[in-house]
Amino acid sequence: MYTGFPHDRRFMLYSISKDKNMHIAEFTEMCLFTTAFVDGSSSPSSPKKFTVTYTKDHAFANPDQKITDATPLEIDLAPDTHGLDEFQITMHSSPTVSYDMGATYNEWFSARFGYQVKLLYIGENRRKVLGNMPPSVSGRQRDEQSQGTGATAGAGGSSWLSSITSTTSSVVGSLLGSAKQYEGEDAGLTFADVAPYLVISTRSWENAQQRLPAGESMDISKFRPNIIVEGAAGEFDEDFWGELQIGSQGAKIVLTQNCARCNSLNVDYSTGKVGESEAGKILKKLNSDRRVDPGAKWSPVFGRYGFLAKVPEGKTAAEIKVGDEVKVVRRNTARTSFGMLLSHCSIS
Repeated sequence: MYTGFPHDRRFMLYSISKDKNMHIAEFTEMCLFTTAFVDGSSSPSSPKKFTVTYTKDHAFANPDQKITDATPLEIDLAPDTHGLDEFQITMHSSPTVSYDMGATYNEWFSARFGYQVKLLYIGENRRKVLGNMPPSVSGRQRDEQSQGTGATAGAGGSSWLSSITSTTSSVVGSLLGSAKQYEGEDAGLTFADVAPYLVISTRSWENAQQRLPAGESMDISKFRPNIIVEGAAGEFDEDFWGELQIGSQGAKIVLTQNCARCNSLNVDYSTGKVGESEAGKILKKLNSDRRVDPGAKWSPVFGRYGFLAKVPEGKTAAEIKVGDEVKVVRRNTARTSFGMLLSHCSIS
């Protein structure tokens, strides 16, 4: 639960020729694969497997190479890692050990991509949360800003240098330890980018949609959220959300930093390539007024990264489900400033 919803982002594809993990911003054809849970016979609410389906009849990189077997690939949601080869992986500067799922899976994907790839599973391994993304670091930074000891992120007149200084002091303070405990549990990462949860609002999505001409649409799944909130007070109101309470059981999500967007928004899901219509230019359209984070000043902001608040000892985690009421229980007075570029700093 602290590393995200069950089964969320536990698998990854890896390009052998480019020697790197695959993200849709660079490997745009990844969108041609769709997934679905397979209901377990004994407990339909707890699936044991999922399927992957390829939506084309030919290998993406070799259109003349036809796919004769359109059968979806079935994969265990929690495969036995005993006997699987370990594979070192680094994602967004955060390394971990993963497991190579083996020839059957690798060959199925490779035949459809048209080049050699591996399917990796993270198992019980985790990646470190870096920079000022962890709740403890962002919390210290927020306190420093409110006390006037650091730059106010996003405030008029604050400089890039002052933002870096504030972030640095927060990171150093976290590494050295602090008596104050902050909400939000950092239990590491699976293959999610930089935090377990990503929250967006439908009001903001509607704003993106309105930037396109009639007849074109912006698929909300392109923003890759795992929590979508309806009924926000306004467009991009989530820029200032600090903490959410979800559902009658009071689950809390602590939002620490903004999500800076990339070329993945421009991908046409029907072709696996960057779109040729206005929808294929949505990143540029958002750049016109959404470059609002001095810590990611070349990218538009859309959504907030978050962490589940710690569950009190003796209690079980609160359930979150579609349709739950969402309350903003803490708002930030200014936008936060992304500080992932400090992920390599060290104390000696």
